Order: sequence, then structure tokens, then C-alpha cells
Amino acid sequence: MKIEQEPQAGGGGNSLSHAVELQDVSIAFPMSDGTRYEAVGQTQLKVRDREFVAIVGPTGCGKSTLLNATAGLLVPAGGRVSIFGKELAGLNTHAGYLFQQDSLMPWKTSIDNVAIGLEVAGTPRREALEKARAWMSRVGLAAFCDRYPHMLSGGQRKRVGLAQVLIRDPKIILMDEPFGPLDAQTRLIMGDLLLDLWSADRKAVMFVTHDLDEAISLADRVIIMSAGPSSRIIGDYTIPLPRPREIADIKSQPQFQELHREIWNALKEEVLKGYRQVEERQ
Repeated sequence: MKIEQEPQAGGGGNSLSHAVELQDVSIAFPMSDGTRYEAVGQTQLKVRDREFVAIVGPTGCGKSTLLNATAGLLVPAGGRVSIFGKELAGLNTHAGYLFQQDSLMPWKTSIDNVAIGLEVAGTPRREALEKARAWMSRVGLAAFCDRYPHMLSGGQRKRVGLAQVLIRDPKIILMDEPFGPLDAQTRLIMGDLLLDLWSADRKAVMFVTHDLDEAISLADRVIIMSAGPSSRIIGDYTIPLPRPREIADIKSQPQFQELHREIWNALKEEVLKGYRQVEERQ
């Protein structure tokens, strides 16, 4: 296991082998009093192509902010975001983004919600629906194509959301606590489904979560961010657990427990700092 307190994450090699590279990226937001709040201090992170990276840290430390910068949804105050070796300018067209909240259109059926991304890109409707039906089958919802979002459970809506993102074949998948609203059992099922889909056609993944168990179970690396303001990466842990993984089984392994203890020891103080900051603002 590799631990770096000031990581140059991802190691060396040609920059083209990195799907995402954040170089001294800082992110700040204007405040009502005319000052600027620096959410993320100078941060460096490299995510290799086909690598699954989970990001954990206290509430409000800037995890989602890093995803938004990688997606091109916000412009860093300083530094540079590179995608496959090219500086990002505008939206990241290589990325698919799965948010915590559903992005399904309530007036469309499940299959139409999955097909819409292809249709907007110019794919003929018949072809888009054919591909959407195949993806609905891959996520275990072949019998639910004609149901509307309000007719689905939370886990089923997440499955549709996954198909909606993956049908466009993005090279990078950004996931912002996608399973957060789900109950524990459904989260396990969704985690296993995600691993199955990812293993079949590996993409670079940046996965934000508050759940350390989930991060270790899914990822090749777990990144720890400090409490804000000016949050930064303070730990980079390689997860050597073998693949393929079955989440419920792997969590009972001694190696998993050892990893959890070690990472939590580094994360705990930052989480407590985050709680203290919230209390002070109240």
C-alpha cells in the first residue's frame, strides 16, 4: 500500500496515459462582502486511463468542486486542468457525470430517458432506442423500459441514471455520491453493478463519497482531502485488493479491515475539523 502525504498522484509516465491531470488547481468563490473564499488550495491529482479513483473527505471540503472543475462546469482560480494531455477549455466532452440527485425527466419513460443523450447528439431515434433497450437490459431493467421515473424505486432510478450516462460511452465517468440517498442494502447491490459494468469496459472514474467502506470496496486508489478552507489532498492510498470484487465478501477480509483502519486514522481528524467548523458557524 502506498501512502503519500503530499502526493504527486498517479506517478510518472507520459501525460497522455492520464485521463485527468490537475496541476496546482485552486478554486475560489466570490462572497457577498466582496472577498473570495478559497474552497480548494493548490491541488495536484492525476487519474490514469482505466483507473478507478475514489475521493473522500469532510463535508464541504471541495470534493464535488474538484469534479465540477474536471467536468468544465467551473473555471479554476489558478492552475490547469488537462484531459488526456490537453488543457481543458469549456465543457469536458469526454466525461459523463452521474449526480447524487436524479437527472431523469419525469415526463419521459425510462427507455426515453436513456436514449435522449444519443438523440440529442444526432443518432436516429430507432437506433437510439435499440441501444437504450440493450442498456436497460444490462442494468437489469429490461422489463421496466416503459415505466416513468415516479413508478421506479430509488435503486431502479439509479440504474436508469447509470445507463443514461454509460450509453454515450464517455472516456471519463464522474460520480458525485451517486448512491448516497439509497439504503445500505441497495447501495451494496448498486456498487456490485457498477463494478460489473466498469470491469467490462474500463473507463477512468472519479468517484466522490462520504462512505469509506464504499471507497475502498470500489476503487484502485482512495484520495483523502483535508477540511477547508483551502482544502488540499493529504493522502493517496493504493488499494491492492484483487479484482473482480464482491463488495459484501471483500469487506470481511482482514486486508480490507487493515486498509480501513489505516485510512480512517488519517481521515478522522479532518472529519472532526469539518464538524468543528460547522459548529462555529452556527
